[in-house]
Amino acid sequence: MERSSGRPDDAVAGEARGELSPRAARALWWGSAGLVLAVLGTSVLVAGAGHGGRLAVAVALVLAQVCALRWVARAPAAVLAVLAVNAATGLAVWALLPAVTLTGALLAAQVALCVVSATRPRRVSVRALAAMCLPAPLAFGAGGGPAGIAVYLLAVVLAWTAGQWRAAQQARMRAETRRAVVEERARIAREVHDVVAHTLSVMVIQAGAADDVFTRRPEQAREALRAMEAGARSALGELRLLLRAFGPDEPDEGEDRAGDRREPGPSLARLEELADTVRATGMTVHIRRADTTDGLPAAVDLAAYRIVQEALTNTLRHAAGADEVSVRVTFEGECVEVTVVDNGRTAQGGSATAGAGRGLVGMKERARLVGGTLRAGPLPQGGFEVAARLPVDGVS
Repeated sequence: MERSSGRPDDAVAGEARGELSPRAARALWWGSAGLVLAVLGTSVLVAGAGHGGRLAVAVALVLAQVCALRWVARAPAAVLAVLAVNAATGLAVWALLPAVTLTGALLAAQVALCVVSATRPRRVSVRALAAMCLPAPLAFGAGGGPAGIAVYLLAVVLAWTAGQWRAAQQARMRAETRRAVVEERARIAREVHDVVAHTLSVMVIQAGAADDVFTRRPEQAREALRAMEAGARSALGELRLLLRAFGPDEPDEGEDRAGDRREPGPSLARLEELADTVRATGMTVHIRRADTTDGLPAAVDLAAYRIVQEALTNTLRHAAGADEVSVRVTFEGECVEVTVVDNGRTAQGGSATAGAGRGLVGMKERARLVGGTLRAGPLPQGGFEVAARLPVDGVS
């Protein structure tokens, strides 16, 4: 995710309104001014040689068109007015010096039409296109014949089409930006859900246990409170890592604030820590992890960890009568297989996924994002199983 001190949503909204960045405005100004001066200015000087006063007026009109184009760059909202001014002055140049073709005399207006087509609603640009086509008969009357009309109309339509292409390109970029924002928000939501849901579920159970034995067995209550504190600190550390990933650039490790110690991120290497938080609730957790999982790609490592975390959370919250859960992480060919099985009961007539909420959906989505699959459901002999198969090759 690209880090920026600006606001991307504002930038996208500005593009939607047809506003240009200062750099783009300067490029548009210099490019369009240079084109008009090089093509129309040269044509006027050549055609006006020996016409004295007419040449001076025509040059002044060309300069007026170039100045009007400045407002195309500065205020695209006023581009229709610029189009009208450039069309009028272009026709005046052509009337003064008929040797200048109508297509050349209206070059600045065609540039403005291109900007109108790119920045204004389609219905507005179509009306501007129709207005620019009205002078076409003049090209025929000036001796250009059908060829003159065809050249003029072709130039006008090409200018409008270029603007439409640019508008389509900008619309596609905005759509891609919106899609990226939605996907990023969904990813953040999954991360926050996985951290908060698991920690709060464990803390609720531990708080209830501590309350039950607070008077009779204070030492056991203290252990539950200490486990709650450790779980909360671990969750805060994960949230801090998550916020750091999406916040402004942080100082280097040697420049961290005092007390803001960097902690390792979620990983299969920390499965025992995860299991300890669940064991503190009284649940028996068995972990079997292959040593070869230490070199997994980061995306697969994180997905596997989050799947185990969510499966354990669902066991705590939804597995009636469960007091034991087994976690197995193994290599099978070029895939990592993650299996979580508990010994809870499935309510008669109830759905195997009842109450799981977005948990199972989130696990399946995590597996899908790394190219894997996940199935979850009750076992014939009792209990509930979550099994994921995550490919390693091709995942970075």
